[in-house]
Amino acid sequence: MLNKLKPDYIFDGVFDITPEFLTSRGIILLMCDLDNTLAPYGGKPPSRELIEWKKSLNDAGITVFIVSNTKKPRAGLFAKQFGVDYIKHAKKPRPENILAAIQACGAAPQTSALVGDQLLTDTLGANKCGCTSILVRPISLNNPLYLLRNLAEKAFLRLARRI
Repeated sequence: MLNKLKPDYIFDGVFDITPEFLTSRGIILLMCDLDNTLAPYGGKPPSRELIEWKKSLNDAGITVFIVSNTKKPRAGLFAKQFGVDYIKHAKKPRPENILAAIQACGAAPQTSALVGDQLLTDTLGANKCGCTSILVRPISLNNPLYLLRNLAEKAFLRLARRI
């Protein structure tokens, strides 16, 4: 089980994930968590920098797709403003909706990656599906519950690295 919590790659944030990095690994689909990965929690639209990052991925032939556990309409609004398809209430780490996103994009698990800020949802979900798992630091830990969760996940990450 701990091996499933080990991300394939760790970056400070999504902007560190370049088209060159993804294409050199055969990745044609980058599924992204929304909250605390692409944007802070709340109703902010995609930043100009985020839109430019997505364009650079698209120009390299990489599809971007949001796979979010949120149940709120915000996911659809953000995805529309960002110019990508999405699945909300994905129930990660369950694999069904991650695999549905892969199928909708005409990709395969081996050519897909999932990036997110949480080990127990994003990394575990990607690893269950046979995708490349990419962990990024959360954008914001202002909420005490997010901070506690992040500290607990760091302990799991240290254990997983030993495997």
